[in-house]
Amino acid sequence: MDRSFELVRLGEEHKSVYAAYFLKGEAIYWWDLVKALEEVRQVTWTRFKELFLEKYYPRYMQRQMEMKFLELKQGSMTVLEYEKKFTEFTRFMTKYVNTDEKKAQRFQQGLEYWIRDRVSMFEIGTYAGVVQKVTLIESNGAQSKKERDIKKRNVFHQKERSESGYQQD
Repeated sequence: MDRSFELVRLGEEHKSVYAAYFLKGEAIYWWDLVKALEEVRQVTWTRFKELFLEKYYPRYMQRQMEMKFLELKQGSMTVLEYEKKFTEFTRFMTKYVNTDEKKAQRFQQGLEYWIRDRVSMFEIGTYAGVVQKVTLIESNGAQSKKERDIKKRNVFHQKERSESGYQQD
């Protein structure tokens, strides 16, 4: 909504009315009741957000989301999949990532050890820089693994041929 307000250059006094216009279904009935209970001529945008979050994003859900965010690890995800999940959480966990440097550090903490170990050597302070570097590290790691696997197969086949008495001219 804040992006919409910026686009239409909406004044503070009209924000809650504008936002309420986009409510649907049960949320409309909820808002009508809230307005009646608030006992003010107009609910401010700040108060609207408080009430809305209280109803549709209660504290227990916020705590659950916070725990999921703090426990988020790359695991079997690719760096890009992990980054997407990380970005989803950061929208709600701004207190942990309120600077670009904190965001970069938090992102690094959840990376697979071998990637985190390599990127830490670069001391990158920006989130975009870290994401770019770890994507390259992951890609190079995958390429290196592929090359090692090919060498292993070649060694295995050479050994197999020599044991079977087959020799190439």
